[in-house]
Amino acid sequence: MTVQGSTGNVIAALCNFFILRLGQLLQGRLLIAIAQFALAAALWFVLLGRSSHLWYI
Repeated sequence: MTVQGSTGNVIAALCNFFILRLGQLLQGRLLIAIAQFALAAALWFVLLGRSSHLWYI
């Protein structure tokens, strides 16, 4: 069981800041990472990408 603020969570959050959903992939959440990345990519083309990126972070 991981505790809040553990090193793995911090690294995942930092990776997620730079590349959307990379933190989920590092934690082994493949399906949710792919689904949210696809949603963010679709929203990006509708000019909502910046706000969705910040929301996901």
